Amino acid sequence: MEVVIVPDAEAGGELIARGIADLLRRKPDALLGVATGSTPLPVYEALAAFVRAGEADTSRARIAQLDEYVGLPAGHPESYHSVLLREVVEPLGLRPDAFLGPDGMAPDVRAACAAYDAALAEAGGVDLQLLGIGTDGHIGFNEPCSSLASRTRIKTLTQQTRADNARFFGGDITQVPQHVITQGVGTILEARHLVLLATGKGKSEAVAATVEGPVAAVCPASALQLHPHVTVVVDEEAASGLRLAGYFRHAYANKPAWQGL
Repeated sequence: MEVVIVPDAEAGGELIARGIADLLRRKPDALLGVATGSTPLPVYEALAAFVRAGEADTSRARIAQLDEYVGLPAGHPESYHSVLLREVVEPLGLRPDAFLGPDGMAPDVRAACAAYDAALAEAGGVDLQLLGIGTDGHIGFNEPCSSLASRTRIKTLTQQTRADNARFFGGDITQVPQHVITQGVGTILEARHLVLLATGKGKSEAVAATVEGPVAAVCPASALQLHPHVTVVVDEEAASGLRLAGYFRHAYANKPAWQGL
């Protein structure tokens, strides 16, 4: 696990966007796993700027959703399908048919979950999965004590997660759905490269547990320690709980140039 400490969210977004641009030069039709929420926005904004400047080519890129609310129609402004159309597909000029996602309105949710796992496999697997992290250590919507071998499935959200997401629903927690479809921890770990971005003091405890704590279901993100290629990008505040921050800074400063992200 590589930990990169950056000055702020903008610097983290640009670093990750450059890594994605490099991936697309190597593999123009790469399947990018995308996350929602406010944390990854600097990544999408920086990547869109690279596209406008001719520094990145997304014309053949594909994206895959990490999760989706159950019971929100795809056209609802806060469905993750709609959010990703606004924040990723349109700014990057992607083809609508290059967008994979689970069906949150499916009458048989279990079948929809299995179908999404199958669709990811049929597409060749995720090349780079961008992740955020919850204040309780969740990734995707794998809440604490989720199985570390879990597959795409329906989950019941904690009150903390619903409270965190209420800002997208006018501050009204009652409007936040109780259930979601999420890629499982085991599904996430199948991506070839995992990139986690965390910013702000509120994420510092979760980051420390993820990077330096034991691998335990109580902090689902700690399962990233089991993956062979993980990059954790954190700003100064999110890194404030890391005991080995000095080593992480030293390792990144002396990283061989050829390694890339």
